[in-house]
Amino acid sequence: MPLIHCEGVSKNYRTGDEPIQALRNISFDIEQGEFVAIMGPSGSGKSTLMNIIGCLDVADQGQYDLDGTAVARLKDAQLAEIRNRKIGFVFQSFNLLPKLSAYENVELPLTYRGIPRKERAALVTKALEAVELLDRKAHRPAELSGGQQQRIAIARALAGDPPILLADEPTGALDTRTGQEIMELLKKLHAQGRTILIITHDPAIASHAQRIIRIRDGRIVE
Repeated sequence: MPLIHCEGVSKNYRTGDEPIQALRNISFDIEQGEFVAIMGPSGSGKSTLMNIIGCLDVADQGQYDLDGTAVARLKDAQLAEIRNRKIGFVFQSFNLLPKLSAYENVELPLTYRGIPRKERAALVTKALEAVELLDRKAHRPAELSGGQQQRIAIARALAGDPPILLADEPTGALDTRTGQEIMELLKKLHAQGRTILIITHDPAIASHAQRIIRIRDGRIVE
């Protein structure tokens, strides 16, 4: 059974009176342990697809199964639960809370899950070690470089040990050299057995993945 299964997934929006078909009959599988890039230009539908894969939105038509669960049948609270346990999100803009330390930013999702303090401490330490920033745990985001902030964001995504790391333009806010460092880190995490899915418009970033799913005008083109 694939970790991610999309079959005939379609999604429509309305802008004023005008209907927009954001996704049209999308089908693909992603297996446990794969490193896949979903690549397409702005407006191609890749962000809509990321929102569906990440359980932030649901398809209008078709089937989406996440780790064997049919997502369309879930209520909002169940969607939030599966999102929290199955997917670690990494965003272009890092999404760190400025008043919290690096340690506290990584810890926050574990607190929401009700994990006891001692167990949280072990998980946060392990995640910060994985991104080689344990020595910066007391620093706030403003005291860290862009690359370090993205590493902290990756640690936060890793901390709950989700089966999937979902990264949306993870190098978009970084210079080329720092972006390459982030991609090398993601490749290292993949080599440790993690399933990684990257959303990007950049062929150079997509080239780091084992496999590229190209999307244009809401359709998979290859």
